[in-house]
Amino acid sequence: MKKRNLLAAASAGLALAASTAHAQSIDYGAMEQLFNEPVTTSATGSPQRATEVPVDMTIISAAEIHRSGATDLPTILSRVAGVDILSYAAGQSDVGIRGYNQARSPRLLVLINGRQVYLDHFGYTDWASLPIQLSEIRQIEVVRGPNSAIFGFNAVSGVVNIITFNPRFDDTNTVELRAGTSESTGVSVVKTVHLGKSLSVRLSAGADHQNEWKDNSPTVTAAQIHNPSTVRANIDAVAQLSPKVQLRVEGSMSNGSSTQVISTFAYAQHRVKTDSLKATLSAETHLGLVQAQAYRNDLDALTPGRQYLNNITVVSVEDLFKIGAAHTVRIGLEYRDNQLDTASYIGAKISYRVLAPSVMWNWVVNPKLALTAAARLDSLTLERTGGFPAGAPQHDNRLWDRDIKETSVNLGAVYKATAQDSFRATYARGVQAPTLLELGGLLIPPATAAPTGALITGNPTLDPAIVTNVELAYDRDLPAFGAKAGIKVFAQKTESVKGQFSTAAIDIPATTTTWNTYTYKNVSDSKMKGVEVFAAGKIKGGYHWSADTTYTDVKDDPFTTDASLILRKVDFEATSPKYRSNLAAGWSNDKWSVDGYAHFVSKFASYNANLLEPVSSYSTLAGRVAYRLPHGVEVSLNGQNLAHARQSQAKGPSGLQAERRMMLFVTKSW
Repeated sequence: MKKRNLLAAASAGLALAASTAHAQSIDYGAMEQLFNEPVTTSATGSPQRATEVPVDMTIISAAEIHRSGATDLPTILSRVAGVDILSYAAGQSDVGIRGYNQARSPRLLVLINGRQVYLDHFGYTDWASLPIQLSEIRQIEVVRGPNSAIFGFNAVSGVVNIITFNPRFDDTNTVELRAGTSESTGVSVVKTVHLGKSLSVRLSAGADHQNEWKDNSPTVTAAQIHNPSTVRANIDAVAQLSPKVQLRVEGSMSNGSSTQVISTFAYAQHRVKTDSLKATLSAETHLGLVQAQAYRNDLDALTPGRQYLNNITVVSVEDLFKIGAAHTVRIGLEYRDNQLDTASYIGAKISYRVLAPSVMWNWVVNPKLALTAAARLDSLTLERTGGFPAGAPQHDNRLWDRDIKETSVNLGAVYKATAQDSFRATYARGVQAPTLLELGGLLIPPATAAPTGALITGNPTLDPAIVTNVELAYDRDLPAFGAKAGIKVFAQKTESVKGQFSTAAIDIPATTTTWNTYTYKNVSDSKMKGVEVFAAGKIKGGYHWSADTTYTDVKDDPFTTDASLILRKVDFEATSPKYRSNLAAGWSNDKWSVDGYAHFVSKFASYNANLLEPVSSYSTLAGRVAYRLPHGVEVSLNGQNLAHARQSQAKGPSGLQAERRMMLFVTKSW
């Protein structure tokens, strides 16, 4: 009876969602149990099995997160096919997809329940500062390729879409204590409360601390090192205002400090404070599911000598409706206001406003074929206010009176040829807008009067990079073996790659009254092609396994000389590994669970000042052993980088090396 009720409820939920669907109104847990695989609404708004979405998506479930033994998101993401991780320090990892990763990587859109959490000033994600506990994540959706027409502003390399448990549907109550080697400690608490029938709230808080990796590099000084630590808190409240109207309010904060590799690939102490507030109102109307959303992110980031104060406000409205049984349409309009105080020069501000209409159409042609088309137009208006340091060659705010208009497109087709065979074809065009720092938010004058010395500044004429991608994929279910396998081939081109400033390349020569000036420039185009194969399965007796390999071949067009790409920190042909592979296996019964993970990355190069240095190919091993006690208590022993005491994973001799770490978890859930 209980199972029939669950199936009925899930089926009813699917029927409701199909006509008025949005992620916040879906009971993911019921859907996942019904279909025995994760369900998403992110791509089209309607609920879809992970195998049916018109984008290249991998979904990491809450169970997989729990069994990962990880204490951070980059470790979990490193086990996803095609994902690149640069582990520069104990508290900093940069995440990329299929190459093009770099320090403070600006090409990946990261969302928590639809709110961007990448930091707009540099356009990167500080993973340690995300205001979320791993135990409150429902699922993580990893989307490969440019998908800004579907997912929003700046999603050019891919998307990491983090969806938390919905307090209306999910009672998530967990306390976790962690302690391990290198003085690693952590605590997290997640509590769900229901206040009557119409209001549900989830509260979470946590703190982490660990010692930095031991410094054996002659180029990293003690002044650049800081033991990473973070505190974070989050509140998520859902109010059912009426049977057809729902309000969700989320607020969060984080405060962390760590050793960071900044965009010039130098180490520095770094502190990040974030605050955010978001409200989403959803209403089922005769026009469809109408949603209005607004959020504000505030950032206070401090690197020695420079403080970055950035705030962004985003307001959006969308309508999701069906035309007949086969057509789902979503139309939307988004407004963004983004402002940054110049650093380290005080007294000026860079800002832009973006107005972006969008449309998505999903057509279920027949039970075997579905087509999706999406388009988004970003109209960006740039502005600068305030003064200039004496000696700056660009000293007129009217230089920043500029509009940028670019269109993103996503096309996808999913064909279910047989019950076991499916094909997917996608085309995507994404836009990587210049960051606020690149446009002029970075303004570092010398201590000397012009013309002596040099100025580092942004470039108001910088163009966005345009990324286009095509992909063909084939998946096959192998029910006789309890397995699934697939292959993907893809090709990508990036036009107008944005290069960094270089103190070895003067961009604006000095005059009698101005300094030599270094700035950002569009430097070249870059092409990438590759193939990815994967397989996964379950075996009777509680065993499961997965394996994948991704090959990418990056070719950069030269900019003046190949050395110029190195100086501008955009020699992606050298810094992108050709191979990354994963192997995972595990077993569990009603008391025990054991999981192991192997990860391989082929050789690549990293930056050391204005030179490249080699990083040898490497393999890592990680594992977890857990035992479940009565009353919801679990004890687990988790290890990372088990194969080596120390290992270079992001930089060569000039960098810190990842260390073997062991940690004991004690978790209580109810």
